[in-house]
Amino acid sequence: MSNDYRDSDTVAVLEAGDKTYYLIGTAHVSEASVKEVRQVIEEVQPDTVCVELCQARYNALTQHNAWKNLNIFRVIKEGKTLFLLANLAIGAYQRRLGEELGVKPGAELLAGIKAAEEIGARVELIDRDIHVTLKRTWANLGFWTKVKLIGAVMGSMWSREQISVEDIEKLKQQGNLSDMLSEFAREVPDVKEPLIDERDQYLMSGIEKAEGKKIVAVVGAAHVPGMRENFGKEVDRAALERLPPPSRFVASLKWIIPLVILVAFSYGYSQDRDTENILLAWILPNSIMASLFTAIAGGKILSIITAFIASPITSLNPLLHAGIVVGLLEAWLRKPTVEDCENINQDVQSVRGIYRNPVTRVLLVAVMATLGSATGAWIGLGSVLGEVL
Repeated sequence: MSNDYRDSDTVAVLEAGDKTYYLIGTAHVSEASVKEVRQVIEEVQPDTVCVELCQARYNALTQHNAWKNLNIFRVIKEGKTLFLLANLAIGAYQRRLGEELGVKPGAELLAGIKAAEEIGARVELIDRDIHVTLKRTWANLGFWTKVKLIGAVMGSMWSREQISVEDIEKLKQQGNLSDMLSEFAREVPDVKEPLIDERDQYLMSGIEKAEGKKIVAVVGAAHVPGMRENFGKEVDRAALERLPPPSRFVASLKWIIPLVILVAFSYGYSQDRDTENILLAWILPNSIMASLFTAIAGGKILSIITAFIASPITSLNPLLHAGIVVGLLEAWLRKPTVEDCENINQDVQSVRGIYRNPVTRVLLVAVMATLGSATGAWIGLGSVLGEVL
């Protein structure tokens, strides 16, 4: 490999004044990327090495006992069950690829940090906080896109599609990446903007702020084209770090649905309609769907009964949803242990493992109870309006 790297397919060289930047485009499960990162750092001898990590992702890669500190009750109370399941699904897919290819996910990032420490270079974590990225991505999606994305993420958890070393290395080539990202932009533009485009800006601005005259950056190959486009441009990092406000439409629905139901009850009563039928039109869809979804998730009998009772009530309360009530009860009944938390990464590799592990079972029950209750509420709303109109 040439020392100036200008003809390399995987290393982009950018210059500004007396500073030179080497962007190494990697695959997160590539042994070749691990070796290339070490070689470039050893040959360039940079002043600073920047890696595509935030503090949270760095901790996840380096702290192997991080799951010991998981507070399942706090996760449920704060409504983070779906985000945690999504993280587990993505992590499971990367780990399975890593096992097939003989390299741990993120190994090239850790190799960059270790190589920097060996030559006495500074290390900078330059990625945006993963939680901000996920929340900005989620807020950017419409309802049906969210449903499709959840399905795709969960499907990837159990996918057994074989990917070879050659396939991984081809994905790092700029021509292939350009075609892939163009297709991605057409299919899911709402995901690409916060997940790729915003981070291209954030990463490049972080690299340009790094100290020294020679800077090596270890980033995913998919980011390199966009980073080159943003080189030398002013970036409002504060705006990219800002959490999106809740959707006014979604926030209003929490209040509109209960209000419509209460008005419908009042109207039906004033018109001498059969109050019992109106109540059943609301209660039965809520109760049946919430308890059915909880049962599919493998909830305890008491959790299923609680979902049946709680859903018609929580659907009328904008500040509480059935998933919190059912999830907390399921967690109390299953009492996940530290050992269960430590086994999460292994158990999420299969459907059986997810149902076997008390932690992931609790998360699944909480999410499914919420989805079941929401489905029942919409069906109930239509049924109630059909009774009174």
